[in-house]
Amino acid sequence: MNVILTGSLGHIGKPLTEELVRKGYTVTVISSKPEKQKDIEALGATAAIGSIEDVPFLTTTFTGADVVYCMIPPNYFHEADQTTYFSRIGTKYAKAIQQAGVKRLIHLSSFGAHLDKGTGMILGAYQVETILNTLSDVAITHMRPTYFYYNLYGFLDRIKTTGMIAANYGGDDTIVLVSPTDIAMAISEEIQTQATHRKIRYVASDHCTGNEIASVLGSAIGKPDLQWHIITDQQMQEGLETAGIPKETAATLVEMYACLRSGALAEDYYLKQPATLGKVKLTDFAKEFAAVFNQK
Repeated sequence: MNVILTGSLGHIGKPLTEELVRKGYTVTVISSKPEKQKDIEALGATAAIGSIEDVPFLTTTFTGADVVYCMIPPNYFHEADQTTYFSRIGTKYAKAIQQAGVKRLIHLSSFGAHLDKGTGMILGAYQVETILNTLSDVAITHMRPTYFYYNLYGFLDRIKTTGMIAANYGGDDTIVLVSPTDIAMAISEEIQTQATHRKIRYVASDHCTGNEIASVLGSAIGKPDLQWHIITDQQMQEGLETAGIPKETAATLVEMYACLRSGALAEDYYLKQPATLGKVKLTDFAKEFAAVFNQK
């Protein structure tokens, strides 16, 4: 089976490439960075060096593929309007998929993509799903992972300086967490599935409240009294801007987290949640978190 992967060797792309090569698939990994070619080839895959903005390049690369996996890398610091950016790349993917005659597509979306407003950063995922769904004769699986564990790294500096976690969400509210490794394994399963229709697949690894997250991470870093404090949306906005996040981007993050706090972001997840959670639990991630914390 000939599989084309976008996303280079990122958090999901690397374990996904390793898993597919191990299973004996012919894998091509698209990357915009020529220096990644040797790393891709070292994993047993073929490198296709080019831009996801380049429709002719994508079309050529996608042609002959049995399955194409598409994701859109966040570009916070160069694209102030992430929704427009996602829509632009989604449209380019759709054109290339159609021109190349691709029949099977796996798309990395997000939980919250069922909503057409009020989701901030995630609105782009809704837009891309809508664009891709216009394709005819293409079996599409929209992968909707939940809250990535590595988002918690964003609290490292605050923990170091103030000894607490502070955000406009969390506390007693449940956060559905996911590991990129578990996402990669779920995508691998979908690639092996002979789908002839369109479907949505949620991916999650663990369910924990913000306070439980603080307790587990605190124990791992030697701060057993670590607390998760709820702050206002305005305080969250100011904190993100102070951390160097552009004002417009920070506003979309604040809106996204407010949607998480309200429960709206995960409402469809709970209606269609996976029968089995992934293998990587919060306690597993806490070890990685502690290693990074102790290096800073």
